[in-house]
Amino acid sequence: MKRLITTLIVSIISLNAYPKNQIISIDKKKQFGNEIIDDSLKLIVDGNQAFYQKTVKLDSNITLPTIYIRAIQFMASKNIIQTYGYQEEGRLIFSTIQDLNVNKVYVGDDNETLQTYSVQFAITLYIKNKRYRYTIHNVTFFVPTEFGNKRETLYELYLKAYNTDSRRIAKETRKMIESFERYASMLTDELKNEIEHKSPVNKTDF
Repeated sequence: MKRLITTLIVSIISLNAYPKNQIISIDKKKQFGNEIIDDSLKLIVDGNQAFYQKTVKLDSNITLPTIYIRAIQFMASKNIIQTYGYQEEGRLIFSTIQDLNVNKVYVGDDNETLQTYSVQFAITLYIKNKRYRYTIHNVTFFVPTEFGNKRETLYELYLKAYNTDSRRIAKETRKMIESFERYASMLTDELKNEIEHKSPVNKTDF
């Protein structure tokens, strides 16, 4: 009986100690390939959900209709499918599945390779004049194995990366999360540039 009571007390303490609402800021101010990303991507863990969210302020007087149209055009150029759109409420939802790390990439000092995987996710935009908020959610990873694709959500990977006693598992999982974050960082940065017409295709000087 004493053992049962002790177990219950330890379980309650552990549950209370676990952060139910935790925001992790990930530094995006670094160079990815030939691009320098100067922004921040925030991973939000809320209950059993994990997603990225940020409010983007634009440096010009761009109105809601303009942001709305340019966002649709940009996503279409990336083969990201629009699943919902209502300009009057300033809301857009897109979904996609991407194959990442298709080419072998070496990381770290030991020439470790990143595994090829697919990731499915949705992007919701809430738009107002001069700004918008994006949420990258419903993120699900599909990793090839000898028995077929292994399916894991971003939240499940987060638990494996930061709440495990296995250093090897934590390291491997963090590499995959960071790989997706590099892709998401460049995507959201390109979206902002396209909305402000700062991308190379819109340059008027020659």
